[in-house]
Amino acid sequence: MNTPTFTLDDAQKLIIAKFIHEMPFNQLLGLEVLCFDKTQIKLVFNNKPELIGNFEQQILHGGVIASVLDVASGLVCIGNVLNRMTSFSKEALRKRLSTIGTIDLNINYLHPGRGKKFIASGKIIRTGNKISVARAELHNEENKHIATGIATYLVS
Repeated sequence: MNTPTFTLDDAQKLIIAKFIHEMPFNQLLGLEVLCFDKTQIKLVFNNKPELIGNFEQQILHGGVIASVLDVASGLVCIGNVLNRMTSFSKEALRKRLSTIGTIDLNINYLHPGRGKKFIASGKIIRTGNKISVARAELHNEENKHIATGIATYLVS
Protein backbone atom coordinates (compact mmCIF):
# COMPACT_ATOMS: atom_id res chain seq x y z
CA MET A 1 0.00 0.00 0.00
CA ASN A 2 1.38 3.38 -0.99
CA THR A 3 1.58 6.08 1.64
CA PRO A 4 0.05 9.38 0.49
CA THR A 5 2.54 12.17 -0.14
CA PHE A 6 2.28 15.44 1.72
CA THR A 7 2.59 18.80 0.04
CA LEU A 8 4.93 21.40 1.50
CA ASP A 9 1.88 23.29 2.79
CA ASP A 10 0.57 20.13 4.50
CA ALA A 11 3.96 19.54 6.10
CA GLN A 12 4.17 23.11 7.39
CA LYS A 13 0.69 22.83 8.90
CA LEU A 14 1.66 19.56 10.62
CA ILE A 15 4.81 21.14 12.03
CA ILE A 16 2.93 24.17 13.32
CA ALA A 17 0.34 21.89 14.89
CA LYS A 18 2.99 19.74 16.59
CA PHE A 19 5.41 22.45 17.70
CA ILE A 20 3.07 25.34 18.43
CA HIS A 21 -0.39 23.96 19.28
CA GLU A 22 0.42 20.58 20.84
CA MET A 23 3.62 21.16 22.84
CA PRO A 24 2.48 22.08 26.36
CA PHE A 25 5.33 24.51 27.06
CA ASN A 26 4.83 26.30 23.73
CA GLN A 27 1.11 26.50 24.54
CA LEU A 28 2.03 28.14 27.86
CA LEU A 29 4.15 30.66 25.96
CA GLY A 30 1.14 31.42 23.75
CA LEU A 31 3.10 31.39 20.51
CA GLU A 32 1.34 32.17 17.24
CA VAL A 33 2.89 31.91 13.77
CA LEU A 34 2.83 35.07 11.63
CA CYS A 35 4.88 33.61 8.75
CA PHE A 36 6.81 30.41 8.14
CA ASP A 37 8.81 29.39 5.08
CA LYS A 38 12.17 27.96 4.09
CA THR A 39 14.20 31.04 5.02
CA GLN A 40 12.32 32.81 7.81
CA ILE A 41 9.79 32.56 10.59
CA LYS A 42 7.95 35.12 12.68
CA LEU A 43 6.25 34.23 15.94
CA VAL A 44 4.24 36.49 18.21
CA PHE A 45 3.18 36.13 21.84
CA ASN A 46 1.67 38.32 24.53
CA ASN A 47 3.21 39.01 27.91
CA LYS A 48 1.38 37.36 30.80
CA PRO A 49 2.09 36.77 34.51
CA GLU A 50 3.28 33.18 33.96
CA LEU A 51 6.16 34.46 31.80
CA ILE A 52 7.54 37.06 34.24
CA GLY A 53 11.00 36.41 35.66
CA ASN A 54 11.56 39.59 37.63
CA PHE A 55 8.37 40.40 39.50
CA GLU A 56 9.53 43.82 40.69
CA GLN A 57 10.43 45.01 37.19
CA GLN A 58 7.74 42.97 35.38
CA ILE A 59 10.13 41.65 32.72
CA LEU A 60 10.19 38.36 30.85
CA HIS A 61 12.07 35.46 32.39
CA GLY A 62 15.39 34.88 30.66
CA GLY A 63 14.44 31.23 30.14
CA VAL A 64 11.29 32.30 28.32
CA ILE A 65 13.37 34.50 26.02
CA ALA A 66 15.84 31.68 25.35
CA SER A 67 13.02 29.20 24.73
CA VAL A 68 11.25 31.45 22.25
CA LEU A 69 14.49 32.10 20.35
CA ASP A 70 15.19 28.34 20.32
CA VAL A 71 11.71 27.63 18.90
CA ALA A 72 12.09 30.32 16.23
CA SER A 73 15.55 29.10 15.23
CA GLY A 74 14.51 25.47 15.24
CA LEU A 75 11.41 26.03 13.17
CA VAL A 76 13.25 28.00 10.50
CA CYS A 77 15.79 25.16 10.29
CA ILE A 78 12.92 22.67 9.94
CA GLY A 79 11.38 24.85 7.23
CA ASN A 80 14.68 24.76 5.38
CA VAL A 81 14.87 20.96 5.70
CA LEU A 82 11.33 20.67 4.33
CA ASN A 83 12.24 22.75 1.32
CA ARG A 84 15.06 20.35 0.46
CA MET A 85 12.86 17.25 0.66
CA THR A 86 11.49 16.25 -2.73
CA SER A 87 8.61 14.15 -1.46
CA PHE A 88 7.60 12.80 1.89
CA SER A 89 4.82 10.93 3.61
CA LYS A 90 3.46 11.79 7.03
CA GLU A 91 5.46 8.92 8.51
CA ALA A 92 8.71 9.96 6.79
CA LEU A 93 8.19 13.54 7.95
CA ARG A 94 7.65 12.47 11.56
CA LYS A 95 10.75 10.27 11.42
CA ARG A 96 12.83 13.13 10.03
CA LEU A 97 11.52 15.57 12.65
CA SER A 98 12.42 13.16 15.44
CA THR A 99 16.12 13.47 14.51
CA ILE A 100 16.26 17.28 14.54
CA GLY A 101 17.57 18.83 17.72
CA THR A 102 19.42 21.76 19.24
CA ILE A 103 23.19 21.29 19.47
CA ASP A 104 24.09 24.75 20.71
CA LEU A 105 22.19 27.89 21.68
CA ASN A 106 23.85 31.20 22.48
CA ILE A 107 21.68 34.06 23.75
CA ASN A 108 22.67 37.71 24.04
CA TYR A 109 20.28 39.61 26.30
CA LEU A 110 20.34 43.20 25.08
CA HIS A 111 17.49 44.90 26.97
CA PRO A 112 15.07 43.90 29.71
CA GLY A 113 12.06 42.02 28.35
CA ARG A 114 9.49 44.75 28.86
CA GLY A 115 6.42 44.95 26.70
CA LYS A 116 2.90 43.77 26.09
CA LYS A 117 3.59 41.85 22.88
CA PHE A 118 6.75 40.26 21.54
CA ILE A 119 7.80 39.20 18.05
CA ALA A 120 10.47 36.57 17.47
CA SER A 121 11.95 36.28 14.02
CA GLY A 122 14.34 33.64 12.78
CA LYS A 123 16.50 33.33 9.65
CA ILE A 124 18.84 30.69 8.32
CA ILE A 125 22.53 31.62 8.44
CA ARG A 126 23.95 28.39 7.05
CA THR A 127 22.50 25.06 6.17
CA GLY A 128 24.07 21.74 5.34
CA ASN A 129 23.14 18.08 5.14
CA LYS A 130 23.78 17.47 8.85
CA ILE A 131 24.00 20.85 10.58
CA SER A 132 22.09 24.13 10.22
CA VAL A 133 22.71 27.45 11.93
CA ALA A 134 20.03 30.08 12.48
CA ARG A 135 19.80 33.53 14.03
CA ALA A 136 16.73 34.66 15.94
CA GLU A 137 15.79 38.03 17.40
CA LEU A 138 13.17 39.07 19.92
CA HIS A 139 11.59 42.54 19.77
CA ASN A 140 8.73 44.07 21.72
CA GLU A 141 5.75 45.90 20.21
CA GLU A 142 7.80 49.12 20.14
CA ASN A 143 10.49 47.32 18.08
CA LYS A 144 12.95 47.41 21.01
CA HIS A 145 15.54 44.69 20.43
CA ILE A 146 15.34 42.49 23.54
CA ALA A 147 17.66 39.59 22.67
CA THR A 148 19.46 37.77 19.89
CA GLY A 149 20.18 34.07 19.66
CA ILE A 150 22.44 32.01 17.42
CA ALA A 151 21.56 28.33 17.37
CA THR A 152 23.05 25.23 15.78
CA TYR A 153 20.83 22.24 15.01
CA LEU A 154 21.37 18.66 13.98
CA VAL A 155 19.16 18.27 10.90
CA SER A 156 20.32 14.94 9.41
